[in-house]
Amino acid sequence: MALFGPPGAGKGTQAQLLKERLEIAHISSGDLFRFHLKEGTALGKKASEFMSQGLLVPDDLVIEMVLGKVNELGAESGFILDGFPRTREQAIALDRALLEDSRGLDKALLVDVPQDELVRRLGGRFICRNCQAPFSLEPSQFEAPPSCSFCGGELYQRDDDRAEAIQVRIGVYQEQTKPVLDFYRQQGLLAEISGVGPVDEINRDAINALGLDS
Repeated sequence: MALFGPPGAGKGTQAQLLKERLEIAHISSGDLFRFHLKEGTALGKKASEFMSQGLLVPDDLVIEMVLGKVNELGAESGFILDGFPRTREQAIALDRALLEDSRGLDKALLVDVPQDELVRRLGGRFICRNCQAPFSLEPSQFEAPPSCSFCGGELYQRDDDRAEAIQVRIGVYQEQTKPVLDFYRQQGLLAEISGVGPVDEINRDAINALGLDS
């Protein structure tokens, strides 16, 4: 399955819950990028050439990176794609690659959240410098944010979670992702749920949308 949602929708949390429930791999394009960049692989070096200039990584590199991980799993293993595909071209390439193994996506799930709620969530999101654990803070805590409750590390706010960058991120997501969602909607694979509410209720909706027993 492929999991979609705007930045701040909480799809990372749902991906982890679904991974545990379904006992399948969680393949995050962001995690793969960080791995290849950190390890200095050939793919990582190619990607960094574009990222260092503030450019989007070309589709062919992203596809190669993600499909390489998918192919490691074997044809009988399930997986959750998180952050991929981001464009219609990537979705088409994914379809072709999976069909070569005589399989395809069973479902594409969208966790949707209104824009004003996304702005509120992202504006209060902080990350631990040590363990990368995410935290949601209220504006009154921004001046002197508490330390990480897991490891005691310093909390910081990513540049792309600051107010001036949030609207841009949401706009880019909507522009890029709509054609992908339409692609899966036309195939009858797209299911949509609300990402507003308690985590367990959202997860129950996700399970139901996937046609599984809650």
